[in-house]
Amino acid sequence: MIKKQGKALFSILFLILVLLASLFPVAGSNNVSFAASSYDYILVFPKDRYPETGAHIKDAIAAGQSDVCTIERDGTRERRKEALKGYPPKKGYDRDEWPMAMCLEGGAGSDIRYISPSDNRGAGSWVGNKLSNYSDGTRVKFIVK
Repeated sequence: MIKKQGKALFSILFLILVLLASLFPVAGSNNVSFAASSYDYILVFPKDRYPETGAHIKDAIAAGQSDVCTIERDGTRERRKEALKGYPPKKGYDRDEWPMAMCLEGGAGSDIRYISPSDNRGAGSWVGNKLSNYSDGTRVKFIVK
């Protein structure tokens, strides 16, 4: 009888340990399931294709801006206006903002950089195309490679 209770107790403890291990991944492991609640989709941005925009996104994130964009198309115009305050247009350049104005995280306090129109507009078109099927509220994590 004691052997049966010992085996049952061991089985229960083992099951509990397995469940706990699945909830707390080992540091440095490739298991990213614990972070899945902070975003819904990952977008790998091609820095080789849009080098100025890619460098801007990477630098802005390194400086503390969000790497997650919560899509919210309503209010884009207002957020862009807030973001660009104090950054007058310069001939031959576009004003790129990160986070983008289509993101809830955009607007006042965004990182602004003057970049070439072809890079900025190409990148904007590329991102817009990639995110066109995602609804407002979708959280997109940007990774620049």
